[in-house]
Amino acid sequence: MNFIKGFLKFSPVFLLAGLMIAEYDALIAAPIAAIYAFIIAGVTEKIKFQDSLDAAMKSVSNILIALFILMFAYAMASMFMSSGVGASVVNIALSLGVTAKTVAVVGIVCTGILSVATGTSWGTFAACAPIFMWLSHIVDGNPYLTVCAIAGGACFGDNIGLISDTTIVSSGIQGVQVVDRIRHQGVWSVSCLVLASIAFYVAGVVMGLPSESVDGAAVVSQIPENVWEVLEVERPDAIPLLQQIASGVELYMVVPLVLVIVLAIIGLNTFVCIGTGLVSAYVLGQFAGTTGTINEFLDQCMAGFAGAGEWVVVMMMWVAAFGGVMQKMNAFEPLARLVVKCSKKVRHLMTWNAILSLVGNATLSDEMAQIVTIGPVIKDILDDNVEGSEEDMYKLHLRNATFGDAMGVFGSQLIPWHVYLAYYIGIAVGVYPLIELTQIDFLKYNFMAYIAVFSLLILTFTGLDRFVPLFKLPQEPDVRLKKKENKTDV
Repeated sequence: MNFIKGFLKFSPVFLLAGLMIAEYDALIAAPIAAIYAFIIAGVTEKIKFQDSLDAAMKSVSNILIALFILMFAYAMASMFMSSGVGASVVNIALSLGVTAKTVAVVGIVCTGILSVATGTSWGTFAACAPIFMWLSHIVDGNPYLTVCAIAGGACFGDNIGLISDTTIVSSGIQGVQVVDRIRHQGVWSVSCLVLASIAFYVAGVVMGLPSESVDGAAVVSQIPENVWEVLEVERPDAIPLLQQIASGVELYMVVPLVLVIVLAIIGLNTFVCIGTGLVSAYVLGQFAGTTGTINEFLDQCMAGFAGAGEWVVVMMMWVAAFGGVMQKMNAFEPLARLVVKCSKKVRHLMTWNAILSLVGNATLSDEMAQIVTIGPVIKDILDDNVEGSEEDMYKLHLRNATFGDAMGVFGSQLIPWHVYLAYYIGIAVGVYPLIELTQIDFLKYNFMAYIAVFSLLILTFTGLDRFVPLFKLPQEPDVRLKKKENKTDV
């Protein structure tokens, strides 16, 4: 009987996962799953509708600040894509010279920087895929190696970018500041990028790829017309960026990105960092001739707000509501108890939190749904079963935020049925139709994803994270598992 009840309480997750795997949009899947969760809460726990509604609203209210940050982040991303900030990053990278051996390396570094600037892996991939896929073709590179490189680089900024939606939401759910989160994982993230770059270069050498260079900037002019048509439909914001790469843009347009990164490292408020990026991009764009009137600037900001509101914000509110109802009926309690039972140390518990995030991502087939659904669960597991000083607990919450984001963004590239891969494959084949590309091809050369996911698990479990600056977790006895009699239900 208890098994049947536990299964019913968990069944809304199966429903949400099934709908996502069946390729229903999250804006359809999440409301259906949330309504079903309301029904199950009433049937299994006799929870009144109003109480479930209150729990849903409380869950949504917990991410409100993240939603406001997201809207400003979307505005800055739009400005960076159109004002020349993104194009300046790409042009600087391409000016260094590209060969078949190095095109994947340049691709991952370039997309990594660009994704930090724009806060979006999907937008960065769409903008860079035409450049680097055709550049790889011209220099006789390996297209599979190249596409995996730009996918990994695009996810780098999505995991650590100040204006990334996953970074913002995962931090908000764990109750930590975005800038603190970036400082916490910054060295680890950059180390993963460096190691992946080395791996791509070694792969190019082992494959015996040619060493002749070409003028990379000229590649844009050679992109076929049908590719532009695909982008017009799928990612229209990538078109002005590509046009600026072809025509050239003042190199000082990279300054807004530098300012945002520096201010984030210093530790200033997220809104201050984003506001500085927006204003500096507009002002410098006036000198570069890439931005229009103040009204056009405000219109672009409004478009960014609307872009967030049209899909991301609304979807997140529904998923948060779903998670609130699931928490109200303690649907994840058996899973939490199992995690606690298998943990003898705090590090074991934290490692299980990482695994739960990865499993949740595989189950739901959507990184944001995983962050919003599993994020509160791993937070509760930590709060209910670990004790330590406020400072030490904060560091553990920082790691939880990293788990949710990294296992969502990077983990998605290792899950064949994930919507992430479906999108990437669709874009890659659309802009470069000379190859057949499958999910398995992404698994072969996705060095960045492998390095990020497995290094995070190993460093957390073994305590080797103490050798990574700013990444060290507090150790026993500073933090410790609560005695069984003091533990509360999740």
